[in-house]
Amino acid sequence: MSNIHPHATLPRHDKETLLGQQGVVLWFCGLSGSGKSTIAGAVERVLHQQGRLTIRLDGDNLRTGLNGNLGFSDDDRLENIRRTAEMAKILAQNGVIVLCSLITPRGMHRDLARGILGEDFVEIYVKASFAACEARDVKGLYAKAAKGEVAHFTGRDSSFEEPQNADLTLDTERLSVEDAVSEVTGFLAERTAVVV
Repeated sequence: MSNIHPHATLPRHDKETLLGQQGVVLWFCGLSGSGKSTIAGAVERVLHQQGRLTIRLDGDNLRTGLNGNLGFSDDDRLENIRRTAEMAKILAQNGVIVLCSLITPRGMHRDLARGILGEDFVEIYVKASFAACEARDVKGLYAKAAKGEVAHFTGRDSSFEEPQNADLTLDTERLSVEDAVSEVTGFLAERTAVVV
């Protein structure tokens, strides 16, 4: 590492002033089918209409490129989170509002992301029971898992540790997408993440 010399960039405040917003990382975690990507996408559309610069880092999209060489073992999940958090960190430091939607099943995974991102990290738990997600089965994964066709399936073969100290919890068994979006954007407004 002694031969690596990171280059200084323009100060973060200069970038945020140009964009008229503060960089932040909204980290949506929860079971497959809980509504992470749906809510993140809807929040992104609202923020875009408000003139905010956003970037979404979705677990499925990342696994078709940057994280395409990773599986779902504990080690691979940890590396998936690490790479995503490091990318989100660079973007947030440049004034971007980053919306990450990844299962992030264990406390150690969320702790890793929080450790990398520091005060830019906002943990949003998209809460839904295994039974509710199985009933939705938007990707057909629960049916495949029931047949043993999906290894390390979160909530079945691989554990999911429910976040105890999330910054925001969205219970999608009782909240509509619109209500969830309102909660997220309201939280952002209070945090001044979209106002410089």
